[in-house]
Amino acid sequence: MPDLPRVAITGAGLTSPNGNSLDEYRAALLAGRSGVQDYEIRYVGKTHAGICDFDALRHQKRKDVRRGTRAGSIAIYCAHEAITDAGVELDRYDPARVGVYTGVTEHGNVETENEIHEVSQYDFDLRYWSHHHNPRTVANNPAGEVTVNMGLRGPAYSLGGACAAGNLGLIQGMQMLQLGAVDFALAGGVSEAIRTFGIFASFRAQGALAEHEVSAKASRPFDQARNGIVIAEGGCLFALERLEDAEKRGARVLGEVVGHCVNSDGTDFVLPDTDGQNACIRGALASAGIEPAGVDVVSTHATSTESGDSAEAAAVRQVFGDHEGVWINNTKSFIGHAMGAAAALELAGNLPSFRDGVVHPTINVEQLDPACKLGGLVVNEPREVGRVETILNMSFGMLGINSAVLVRSHAG
Repeated sequence: MPDLPRVAITGAGLTSPNGNSLDEYRAALLAGRSGVQDYEIRYVGKTHAGICDFDALRHQKRKDVRRGTRAGSIAIYCAHEAITDAGVELDRYDPARVGVYTGVTEHGNVETENEIHEVSQYDFDLRYWSHHHNPRTVANNPAGEVTVNMGLRGPAYSLGGACAAGNLGLIQGMQMLQLGAVDFALAGGVSEAIRTFGIFASFRAQGALAEHEVSAKASRPFDQARNGIVIAEGGCLFALERLEDAEKRGARVLGEVVGHCVNSDGTDFVLPDTDGQNACIRGALASAGIEPAGVDVVSTHATSTESGDSAEAAAVRQVFGDHEGVWINNTKSFIGHAMGAAAALELAGNLPSFRDGVVHPTINVEQLDPACKLGGLVVNEPREVGRVETILNMSFGMLGINSAVLVRSHAG
């Protein structure tokens, strides 16, 4: 079998609760600045959330924002910003050879909840039901809105992978480039999760919705006092190209995707499985031909639940032991859990380590849970580590889906 083409990340477009560009986002992570705020949503009441503040009208008209979805606006914003960040003119490509792959945890709940609420004000007279509901709720909506906005004609769809979806979008874009199906890909994940009360209500019913008197401290992975998830919105799409093509045009390469694995626990609806996560991590390492000691940064999935954080910590210990120079961090401590966007945003936050040799911390760790003790865990302050060559980005989700992606510095 011939060697597959190498695939490079040449741009990142994002909106997060603490930044609307990679530079702004990274600065917040290094400064320890949380994006979690007080939030109130109907039927649930007061809670916390990671809320984005980006200019949707930067790339859309008002009528398109009204017609479309929040997830669609996030995807459109991220797509345009990724192309700009990659320093490429989109018209250099055949529109039929540009792919869009958006990972999503769920899609359509927001719009359906809103429509039911609206018609309830009119005694459920369905004349008040929006005719935009169907295109808003189809699973391919975020990717499709990007194609309509940009006039793209290539393959575009969403990948439902629970909270592992951001990695799945990236993997799909990489594979389509390797297969020769597209010449340029916009790939990652998006989330409008904070707009649906159902997600908040379900986590609260499960006893897994974070509570804290200070919103910025509510998301606290690995901390002894953690008590649940902070839900966030956001998105990140990467500009992906075959490395050979990127080098020909003199592109700046943020990193090269060199390995990945997706597997399933096959054990439970919501409870994580250490063995399944262990196998996923080892599968990604094997696909890249990298030993555990060859990883410099491990970006964890940890969501601030008691069972989830400890199960993942056990898997990380089993794989990496106490290898000196393997640094471990968590991004949800800053922004909450952005669901379908989580993996992509977490990878983006770590990519600048290739350039500056600094590992951003996990914040809000006031007393480390002994069950979550990890050698190399960077806590509360950034760590200057020198050269960073390889990042492992882990993301797991409900129904036991696990994902891991390995990215290497192009200079490494």
